[in-house]
Parts: sequence; structure tokens; C-alpha cells
Amino acid sequence: MSGFPDVTIAGIADTDPHRAEALASRHGASAYGGHADLLSAGGLDAVYVCVPPFAHGNPELDVLSCNLPIFVEKPLSLDLQTAEIIASEIERRSLPSAVGHHWRYLDIAARAHDLLAGRPVRLALGHWLDKVPPVAWWLDRGRSGGQIVEQAVHVLDLARLLVGEVTMVHAVPCGTTPIDGEVNGEVNGEVDRATAAVLRFADGAAGLLATSCLLTRKHRVGLEVCADGIALELSETRLLVDGERVIKDNGQAKTRVDREFINAVRSLEADVRVPYREALRTHRLALALARSAADGRPVTLDPAGEATAVTAGDRAGLAE
Repeated sequence: MSGFPDVTIAGIADTDPHRAEALASRHGASAYGGHADLLSAGGLDAVYVCVPPFAHGNPELDVLSCNLPIFVEKPLSLDLQTAEIIASEIERRSLPSAVGHHWRYLDIAARAHDLLAGRPVRLALGHWLDKVPPVAWWLDRGRSGGQIVEQAVHVLDLARLLVGEVTMVHAVPCGTTPIDGEVNGEVNGEVDRATAAVLRFADGAAGLLATSCLLTRKHRVGLEVCADGIALELSETRLLVDGERVIKDNGQAKTRVDREFINAVRSLEADVRVPYREALRTHRLALALARSAADGRPVTLDPAGEATAVTAGDRAGLAE
């Protein structure tokens, strides 16, 4: 953001005042100990809400109550109801919004879309095989939502872009993962260390998703798709065509997702690819997978991704 000549970073809010001051001082901005103080100071044209999953809700609604455009970091929340309320409020106020699904801006994602033109995807294989991120809240299911919701949601969003909406998921978590010397699939509410899932897409494609945080480094993250006569493998940095031709991404996705939001805020021509309502569809899919893993049963979604069914009709996702 500091690299955009038409943007001034007006203030930084953090519940840790020292961190807020450290970042604010680098950009000549004011520091605040909470978002309410930042909003009360006024003088803002838009707000970025980049908080852990468990902290979403009040910051967004307070920003919207000030009638300010909003950019939200994924995942949207721990539950579905919170995100739906925020989406409705954004639409009621007709405000610009965006969510940090920057993979939509990968140059190679557009190339993949073009290569698949006229060839429906029939098989999709998603992976997020990685380590535990170095933040204290991540292993706590009640604070992060688990690996699918917090990390693999990027892969799910890309799958929706290239393959389409999902109508059924069935996720199976590992049941006997050693954690801190104990053998149990879930200790003190910790996240599943590995999950395998089957997905059925509305257009008939079959999908698989594998996630794990058992490793010491990022091993494999991305999406493979197979269509008639072609196989594509996408990561955040490259596209592999038929296992032979490598196309590297231009590395501009993280900049473009911000630039297009700023253009929208300034009422310029803007290509906001994931406004909040669109991100809500991906979030709904991630929560359906998490619910399936927790309940041990398939979960169905309608073709538009507007609602989940089965599993006792729990529309609150992980709220319970």
C-alpha cells in the first residue's frame, strides 16, 4: 500500500500497541490500540481488516457503520452467520468491498482458464501440504477454524474459478495423529493434522482435496485439473501444462488485489474479482468441508453455493 502514490496510510490499529506503533512509525501514520479509536479519529476513505479468524465480526461491522469501503483478509470468520451479516450490511450500504483471495489475480490462472476453454474439467486435485504457521492461535480449532478454513480456502477459491461450484463434500480427518506425545485425533481442540476430502462439482467433475500441517516446510500447495486432452498444475508461482511446459507467474497478484480495490474506492475503473459476497461462497464451501470432517458425514450444498444442508441443518458452520 505504501508503494501506491495515491494512497496515504492514515492509521494502524492493533491490540498490541507496540506493534501498531512500530508499523505506523515506518509510514508516518498514527497508531491506535484498537479499531474503535482508529475509526473515531476519522479522516479515512477505506479500511483494511486483517485480523485472525476468531476476531472477525465487530471490526467489520464498526467499519461499515462509518459507511467506509472495506477490504477483509481471508478467512471471513469462524462461522457462516457472522459473514452473512457482514455481506448483507455491505450490500445494504452499497459499499465497495474486496477480500484477499489474491490467487484470482495470478496471471497463470487466466492462462489456465484460456487453455481450458471449451474443455470442461473432469478431475480436480487440490493440495495444501505444509507446516504449522508460527502464530499461537493457529493450532486452536476454536480460533483458526482449522487448516481447510484458514489455509486451503485459497485452493478452494481457485477450484471454484476453474471448475465451478461444488454440490457435495465428504471430508475425513486423520484419526490417530501423535500430538505432543499423545495419540488422539483431537487433543485440546487442536486442528486436524491431515484431512482427505472428496468433492462433487455441479458440472459433473470429481474432486479431491488433501491437507496436512505435519511437515517442517511447505511441500506442495496448489491445484491440478484434468480435462479432455490436457492436464494443468497450478501453484502460486507457476503453471505446468501436461507435465512438460512451465509458465511462470508474473508475481503481481498481491499488488493487483490491492490496486483494484483502491481503484474501486476512488470510483475509477476497477477489476475487483472477489468482493465480499463472492468470497462468502468460497467460505461457505470451506465451512462445509470442516463440518463434514467434524461430523463424519457428507455435506451437500446447492449448485449456487448459497446454503449447506445435511448435518442437522447447521447454518452456523463452526459456530458450535
